[in-house]
Amino acid sequence: MRINARNTLTGTVRALTLGDIGAEVPLEVSPGVEPTATITRASAERLGLEVGRLASAAIQASDVMIAVGE
Repeated sequence: MRINARNTLTGTVRALTLGDIGAEVPLEVSPGVEPTATITRASAERLGLEVGRLASAAIQASDVMIAVGE
């Protein structure tokens, strides 16, 4: 796989929640760290996603904001 996104995380699919149209896919990239992607059900099926499968998440954002409470 080749991709231009610089923010790529590799991990293990921990769950797969399939809806009529969408799917939620939490990816464990390190112990206790599980970013969750919301993708179409068709994409989840086309990728052959299943619990325990190794996958990568490519993150592309124009802005990342950080806030602290004071």
